Amino acid sequence: MITTHWREMRREFPPMLRMAVPLALAELGWMAMGVVDIVMAGRLGAAPMGAGSLATMLFYPIAICGTGLLLGMDALAAQAFGAGKPEDARRTLANGCWLAAGLTPLVGLAILGVIPLLRAAHVQPRVFELCVPYLKALLWGLPLLLFYSAFRRYLQAVNVVKPVTFALVTANLVNLAGNWALMFGHWGAPAMGLVGSAWSTSLARGYMAAVLGATIWWHERGAGRFPWRPRWALLWRLASLGLPAALQILFEGAVFGLVTVLAARLDEVSLAAHSLAVNVVSTTYMVPLGVSSAAAVRVGQAIGAKDYDGAATRGWTAMLLSGGFMGACGLALWIAPGLIVRLYTTDRAVLATGALLLRIAAFFELFDGLQVTATGALRGLGDTHTAMLAHLVGYWVVGLPVAYVLAFPWGWGAAGIWVGLSAALILIGLILVPAWQRASRALGVNKS
Repeated sequence: MITTHWREMRREFPPMLRMAVPLALAELGWMAMGVVDIVMAGRLGAAPMGAGSLATMLFYPIAICGTGLLLGMDALAAQAFGAGKPEDARRTLANGCWLAAGLTPLVGLAILGVIPLLRAAHVQPRVFELCVPYLKALLWGLPLLLFYSAFRRYLQAVNVVKPVTFALVTANLVNLAGNWALMFGHWGAPAMGLVGSAWSTSLARGYMAAVLGATIWWHERGAGRFPWRPRWALLWRLASLGLPAALQILFEGAVFGLVTVLAARLDEVSLAAHSLAVNVVSTTYMVPLGVSSAAAVRVGQAIGAKDYDGAATRGWTAMLLSGGFMGACGLALWIAPGLIVRLYTTDRAVLATGALLLRIAAFFELFDGLQVTATGALRGLGDTHTAMLAHLVGYWVVGLPVAYVLAFPWGWGAAGIWVGLSAALILIGLILVPAWQRASRALGVNKS
């Protein structure tokens, strides 16, 4: 039985990798934008670097929560494609676009709502002064980000993944050129400083949405009339599947945003070191996040085709890939944290604190990779509630209280924040991997 299981997993590796590698590269391309922004902001000084990171940490949890409402497209479009019903997959795309349009003003207002919270949190005045215009400039790219997300979810569900990679990799060139021009005043553009980076990011998002929109037009050019009219029942189903996923993202992102605010209350060095450490672990996280997307699609397609054994095999194969990669990353963070931090800064104080934070992060890397991949596999089944509850408990019941107590009453500073984050992610991994194990066993029962 074990031999048969491993033989099936070996057969699954090539198709899983064909989907996971482009999606992982796409996620790394997405993350590279943030790395470039932080590195280039670092040339402006510690305060702009910290302000840009703080604004990003506040913008993305809310914006990505909005895109999370579109994650129901993974299950519905992939299952329709696996069942040989391309028209249903196209209807999912159309209604995903309607959902993205409706979400834009709501998400925008929520992002503007964090500005009074920053003032109430007594963030350092210079950081606040730089952070607010940065956030407002990012808003212009919000609708484009949401439409890009809807386009991407459809394309990967129908096995068209290379254009997603192309869009994100080349968008980095757009972002880099925009930063160079708008931050520092090159090529006749005004020197806008930190806010120029936000305008560049918005332009890059417009580019990504245009590339994927053109890809869909080309891919569907022979399909006849496209079903663009909204269907309320399908919209409701998308929203009901996507809401738990969006809340899960909100729980996670809000914690990272909140602990960044806590780091900003410490000092500029702690904020800069925290921001660098977040950027490093977020970069490693992009690979299992891409594998997670592949798992959601591959599992969903198998469910649509009523291949229940195949769905279980696909989920476990994805987790093996993510676990191996993140285990290696954890070793690298433990062995050479100083070398990694030096890629970002030469400031001695930031180097010392950043290296300590990365060594703490080494403990949760494996669990982080497993939990995000289990989340994707469960989403392919249409289960978005389990991951939501795991993230609620892990981050808000355990991680955040531990982080606050260690950072302030106990005086551990930024290191205490990261011990709390580590405890949360280890717990979430220990919840979601057994959850997938139970779900995959249930697939075998349902088959019989």
